[in-house]
Amino acid sequence: MSTAAGYIVFEGGDGAGKTTQIEALAQWLRAQGRTVLLTREPGGTDLGRQIRELVLHGDHVDPRAEALLFAADRAHHIATLVRPALERAEIVLQDRYLDSSIAYQGQGRDLVPDEIRGLSMWATRELLPELTVVLDVDPVLGRARRGDVHDRLEREADDFHARVREQFLAMAQTAPERYLVLDASLPRDELAAAIRARVAPLIGASA
Repeated sequence: MSTAAGYIVFEGGDGAGKTTQIEALAQWLRAQGRTVLLTREPGGTDLGRQIRELVLHGDHVDPRAEALLFAADRAHHIATLVRPALERAEIVLQDRYLDSSIAYQGQGRDLVPDEIRGLSMWATRELLPELTVVLDVDPVLGRARRGDVHDRLEREADDFHARVREQFLAMAQTAPERYLVLDASLPRDELAAAIRARVAPLIGASA
């Protein structure tokens, strides 16, 4: 198991505001002179975009097949995009990683979270981010923020999203040195400042 310096992942329920905070952090990092790669799962590669369409916008997918498709995307994504960027000393900011599979498929779909984690660890050769930022959002607030456009996972009932939320928080408690949990209902600028404060020491900068 290895923790990759410069690899920062954003997690949280749908409607948490991950995209906004990733873009804000990327802008700040680039102002520090750092090269930044923004990516997401699924969809960070050509193969990932095809898988994203299948699992989020296609017809019904069996839960185990869904978990395997996410793992397949993850294996390819890490091998062909993330690891090469980290080897070039770039900072990788990623929207969703293995914690999402553990939360959505492991807990939300009532599969076994430890088995889903094992699948992703095998797929990625046990690569872990240096920091995972969890934007914690109440499912009711998340649904209100998403509006009327929903993918297959977003359309799930609030109790599904409540289980997902509980799993994210439980994972963060197991390794507080690798997680930053923030209340996603806070103002955007306040969240961005808290994220910069946590990231700055990792890159030797001042927040």
